[in-house]
Amino acid sequence: MTSEPARSPVDATTTTAWGSLTELSKNLQPDLRGWFATDPARAGRLSHQAGDLHVDLSKNLVTDEVLASLLALADEVRLAERRDAMFAGEHINVTEDRAVLHTALRRPSDEPLTVDGQDITGDVQDELAKVYAFAEKVRSGEWTGVTGEPIRTIVNIGIGGSDLGPVMAYEALEPFVQDGLACRFVSNIDPTDVAQKTADLDPTTTLFIVASKTFGTLETLTNARLARDWLVRSLAAAGAIEDSEEGRADAVAKHFVAVSTALDKVEAFGIDPENAFGFWDWVGGRYSVDSAIGTSLAVAIGPDAFAELLAGFHAMDEHFRTTPFERNVPALMGLLNVWYVNFRDAHTHAVLPYAQQLHRFPAYLQQLTMESNGKSVRWDGTPVTSDTGEVFWGEPGTNGQHAFYQLIHQGTRLIPADFIAVANPAYPLRDAEADVHGLFLANFFAQTKALAFGKTADEVRAEGVAEELVSAKVFSGNRPTTSILAPALTPSVLGQLIALYEHITFVQGVVWGIDSFDQWGVELGKKLALEIAPAVAGDEDALRTQDPSTAALIAKYRELRG
Repeated sequence: MTSEPARSPVDATTTTAWGSLTELSKNLQPDLRGWFATDPARAGRLSHQAGDLHVDLSKNLVTDEVLASLLALADEVRLAERRDAMFAGEHINVTEDRAVLHTALRRPSDEPLTVDGQDITGDVQDELAKVYAFAEKVRSGEWTGVTGEPIRTIVNIGIGGSDLGPVMAYEALEPFVQDGLACRFVSNIDPTDVAQKTADLDPTTTLFIVASKTFGTLETLTNARLARDWLVRSLAAAGAIEDSEEGRADAVAKHFVAVSTALDKVEAFGIDPENAFGFWDWVGGRYSVDSAIGTSLAVAIGPDAFAELLAGFHAMDEHFRTTPFERNVPALMGLLNVWYVNFRDAHTHAVLPYAQQLHRFPAYLQQLTMESNGKSVRWDGTPVTSDTGEVFWGEPGTNGQHAFYQLIHQGTRLIPADFIAVANPAYPLRDAEADVHGLFLANFFAQTKALAFGKTADEVRAEGVAEELVSAKVFSGNRPTTSILAPALTPSVLGQLIALYEHITFVQGVVWGIDSFDQWGVELGKKLALEIAPAVAGDEDALRTQDPSTAALIAKYRELRG
């Protein structure tokens, strides 16, 4: 099933709107101070509600004319048409000939969707029910290890989307985790990762979830085997199992489950295929936290909270699907990103959550955005006609203020930044009479104000600063920010935030005419690693086939390893 939008990307650079934006950018002299002074309604006009998220776009470097041209660009590149094609299940992932249906993972059960003859909603609900039933067994203590002890620690073994989503969401929703349960996450093939994550665990109360759709990912399967070895060795040493084939098999069956569709490989590993949870090829890894990939999260926070997470995703999906673009937050934020990348020479984008629980959110967005839009060919195989993608990065406030905000405030690079905060904290602590969260958010408000309006030389002088220091203490202002404020970091709000950035990423990909849902760029290094491994292990013939630099590095490694 293919469609015209999938076959023929519009070259955005040939549109009337692109030409208008080029001219507007040439003539634009950003003046946020002046714009706010002459337009008292600017903040209200450029603030929007998307679900529970209040989003203030007013401190961005745009005029009404720029916004109108960005919206015209959306029309000319057929954004609405391609959005609707995605939601309908058309094969917009053209290089893999697949539908793109992560939005179907959070559709309510009473909203049927059939794609390529498959009952998508029914399939999703069936798998979700299986995940929920498993979660309840673990949470209630019905699922036990080989000694009859309930599970107290879940270790998720995955990488990429099978790790970044679950660990980010688990950290974000820690206040919702059931008492007596905890999750850990192993991803790196560096043996330090699995060694440290298992070092202090009780094997009798530990359950491993191996998350790999194909059950063939090198890092994940290597770590799964290391974890299996640790489990059976530790249980045997403690006298919990007999050190026999039968004892080891029983241990793996009761302490390992899988998220995979490769049931033959799952069974060969020692996991009962009945304890394998699946998802579909129309779910990209970086879009999969709300699929069975989120099983560890569903166990930790419970089915009710996980359902609330899905409802949050769906609320943002519906906002994106139904809201006119002039009030559509993902569309507007995606178009603003295009404005900064293609017309204002921005190379990076900071995401700055003023919520410690979201400390892994920027890392999650790195994969979502850069794996999706780090492309140099369009979806028809032709070269791109403009810059694509930007480097996403960030840390939670106020840590970042004491690290890299200097560059954002006074550096020579334009760095658009998204500030994210919640009004009601999970831990409303006080320092004597002071509300610490209020103090924290004073920084949130102050930073966007300082970035927008800066400080002039005359204002610096008025503070009595010596003339030779004035220039060093001037802040140019006109540094663009978007402020996102939510009532609290609930499962629903987290779902809305994730879906917001999924759709922002989609919007940018449509403008650039690229397939945001494949990731061929990650394959070459993985393939070469398998070819180089024999040389690293001592195969001289394999070493001789390497280029001089690689061969010299491998030889030095072998020398140092002794």
